Amino acid sequence: MTPSNENELTQAALQRLEGAADPRFAQVMRSLITHLHAFIREVDLQPGEWMAGIEFLTAVGQTCDDKRQEFILLSDTLGASMMVVMLDQLRAAVHASRAGETLRATETTEATVQGPYYWEGAPELALGADIAPGVRGEPAFYSGRVTDTRGQPLANALLDIWSGDGEGVYDMQVEGSSMAARARIRTDAEGRYWFWSIKPSYYPVPVDGPVGRMLAGIGCHPNRPGHIHMKVAADGHVALTTHLFVAGSPYIDSDVVFGVRPSLVVDFEAHPPGKAPDGRVIAQPYWSAHYDFHLQPEAA
Repeated sequence: MTPSNENELTQAALQRLEGAADPRFAQVMRSLITHLHAFIREVDLQPGEWMAGIEFLTAVGQTCDDKRQEFILLSDTLGASMMVVMLDQLRAAVHASRAGETLRATETTEATVQGPYYWEGAPELALGADIAPGVRGEPAFYSGRVTDTRGQPLANALLDIWSGDGEGVYDMQVEGSSMAARARIRTDAEGRYWFWSIKPSYYPVPVDGPVGRMLAGIGCHPNRPGHIHMKVAADGHVALTTHLFVAGSPYIDSDVVFGVRPSLVVDFEAHPPGKAPDGRVIAQPYWSAHYDFHLQPEAA
């Protein structure tokens, strides 16, 4: 088929999917082509604008390296990452319900974006460890439990934890740095966890690349509120990627990557120097934050 107008062009592009071996791949591509062609028609995209878009995406790819993922940043700042997270968690809840689990959406800890700074292979440390020795920032004691959605403790659940320092700078952003403010710890027999780190600070996402130029172009600030990342996993349960956000942090209501969910906002309590909840004597003021994670059982 040789298309003679824009509508025939869309149909010709769609017909090429008839030989696709994977039905799901064909479904995704069919929708992508349909919406892409509709977008071009809707805004009457000009050739120079289309080339500028290609150059933008090329620059996004060229900015990526082993410690910087500009495409994840682009996905995050467009709200695409959070949309995928929301739909995936909803899908898991529906599957569990069909399998006979009686779950309410509020029972499962809400997920949020992973972000571009996850670094696989953090050291596994003992309960109560300080995961950020020598890292700039105010010390903070974190504690809580990991349970299923019925409140039963999940022993030996794995928490993979990471954050920036007290000024919002991640180890990956420092040339030649090793891992810092990262660790994996496991819950005890009662599902409890506790560890030391720092109170996270708000920070701007990188603005020296194409995504930064995009944010400036649309008039959006580049900031994220203070938060610490957690991946929480236990056998027989749906793994969770989430944050704990600092209540009252700047930009808590306007996170540039749309990641804040009210259920994840945590009060950080200030303490004077002295004996901490784990019995450790702290010579300087510190903070504490408590949060219980609830994992959804996997559907059979």
